[in-house]
Amino acid sequence: MNDETPSYPRLGEIGLTQFAPYLMNRIMGRYNASLREEMADMGLTTPKMRALAVLSVVEGPLIRELAVYTVTEQSTLSRALDALERDGMIRRETDAADSRAVRVRITDAGRAAFDALWPHMAAAQARMFRGIPEDERRAFVGTLQKMLTNIRKHEI
Repeated sequence: MNDETPSYPRLGEIGLTQFAPYLMNRIMGRYNASLREEMADMGLTTPKMRALAVLSVVEGPLIRELAVYTVTEQSTLSRALDALERDGMIRRETDAADSRAVRVRITDAGRAAFDALWPHMAAAQARMFRGIPEDERRAFVGTLQKMLTNIRKHEI
């Protein structure tokens, strides 16, 4: 290292339980696992669920935008969208401004599937925050939003 490179403690000095990326991965892994049975019963996977969740609140994003929102590789998302389209849960439309671009929209069937899954998602989130006062929860979410701003590559 040179004089300009900051010196950071090693992971062994910090410990896994103090390393935020490790904790965030563990939390999201448990969250996703807690929904796996309900999703499987509905024929959904995590990428499909993420797509339906985003499409339930974002109207007609471009596929590249949907990949960012869902934190899913575009190839994985493409396979998920193929399956969702076959199941009648989404439809793809050519963008009016750019005939090479494709927008994705949720259908009534997709909205019904997401609406059926939402109570399970909300309950899983509630379990994560059990015993945490509302002011701490708001502060934590605010911190996550700031962290996302610090590391994001896209404007969304």
